[in-house]
This record gives sequence, structure tokens and C-alpha cells, in this order.
Amino acid sequence: MTLPIDLVLVRHGQSEGNLAKRRSEGGDDSAYTDEFLNRHSASFRLTKLGRRQTQRTSEFLRNEFYKDGVGFDRLSTSDYIRAIETSGYLQLPNAEWLTDFYLTERDWGELDIYSENERRKKFSAELRRREVEPFFWRPPNGESFAQLCLRVDRVLDTLHRTVSKKPKLLVCHGEVIRAFQVRIERLSQARFKELIFSKRSEDRIHNCQVVHYTRRDPDSKKIFPYAGWVRWIRPTDTPITTSGWREIVRPRYSNADLLEMANRIPIMVE
Repeated sequence: MTLPIDLVLVRHGQSEGNLAKRRSEGGDDSAYTDEFLNRHSASFRLTKLGRRQTQRTSEFLRNEFYKDGVGFDRLSTSDYIRAIETSGYLQLPNAEWLTDFYLTERDWGELDIYSENERRKKFSAELRRREVEPFFWRPPNGESFAQLCLRVDRVLDTLHRTVSKKPKLLVCHGEVIRAFQVRIERLSQARFKELIFSKRSEDRIHNCQVVHYTRRDPDSKKIFPYAGWVRWIRPTDTPITTSGWREIVRPRYSNADLLEMANRIPIMVE
């Protein structure tokens, strides 16, 4: 599947849900009022910080992609309010946005809106199962990460049919961006598990972080059939931080490699 020459992904700014979760992780569950718990997470708004983050990201996108009047020729946003609000606050020139429910955040089912303490009390067994096999684990009445990847494939298929050489911009969510990473870079399940449980800041997908995939060699400027390079940028940092361009090396496995992977799991019944 051939991607656009440049595909740019942006995570929404800090939302009410993000802030409530952060406070809850520190022991403050005051945001989890009855009114808050009775909303679906699709309705979370941006916080004051989230709105400021979008302004910083808007400046970066304008400086990076609107030079010489180029800009984006496809702007799509998740149907969730925090992504819609982020997209509006980006204030991109001559914007005509499409909403796409395939870009909505992963459905966490019964675990969707709970304080950290309540999650641990009510779903401790489920959370232990997630630690064992996070890629295929499905929250009760929710969506596994593997199922999320199937939604992302639909988006990639649509992008495959676009012929313009201009960049495409998608505003979505942290786990959705991770799903794009899994599908585009062909991450192994082991690497996926490492990333989502990593404590390193550089392995996280931060609010208003930009992830840029390209088929254009950053050095030679030659265009290749497949996305070969990726970089992330955090416009909300002062100064702005970036990973720089990284060449994508998709894993290939020999017969011995596959058997070595299988042999990491002990046989219990034979």
C-alpha cells in the first residue's frame, strides 16, 4: 500500500480526560464527579493548557508546511470533540476539514471513564491480563488494539487512493497514532509491548505531538514507493524538540527467527 508522499499525524491537545487522569494518578479523584462519569469520553473538551498547545502546534505546521503556499490538501479529524476542537484551534489557512469516525480513539469499554483507584479495584484481573498480551487484549465490551489497527487500515486504504502530491494531515488520538506506527512500520508485538509500557518520555505520544511519515529521502529528496522515514516533533516543548529523521527498517524473519520467537513461550501441554 502506497502512502501519500507526506502523511502528518497530530494528537489532540490536553483534554479534560487527560487532566482528570493525571490528577487521579497523583491521588486526586475530585474530577470524577457524577456529571463527569455520566459523559462519554467522546465529549471531552480541551483544557486551557490544551488550547495553548494547539496554538504552538499551529505555528509549527504553518512554518513547516505552508511555505510558498503549499499547505495540506486533505485535512481529516476524529469525530471526538477534543480532536474536533484541536483541529479548529489550529486555524490552518483555507481549511476544509473532513470528520472521520475511523480516527476516533480506541474504545476502552467498561474501563473508559474511571479513576485510577476505581480501575484497579474493579478491573484488577483484566489489567493483569493486559500486561501479559496487550496487543490482543480487549477491555470488557471494548476494542482490542488489533481491532483498532483494522480501523486504521481503512484510513490508509483511503489515503492510498489519493493522487495529489501535497501533504495530508490527520488529527486524532495517542493510541490511533500508535496504530498507524504499528501498521506503517510493521512493529512486532514485542516492540509494541516495549513502547506502551516504557517509562521513557521519548517513547510516549504527547498531546499535540506531530508524527511525520514521508516517502521523500530527507537527504537526496528522491521519492520512493513506500514510506521510508519518520520523525516526531513536540511543538509544545520550549524549545521545540524533535527526534530528527529516522529511517524505517521493517522487520523480516528467517525460519530460525520465527522458531526462536515461538520458543520463548514454554510448552505447558504436549
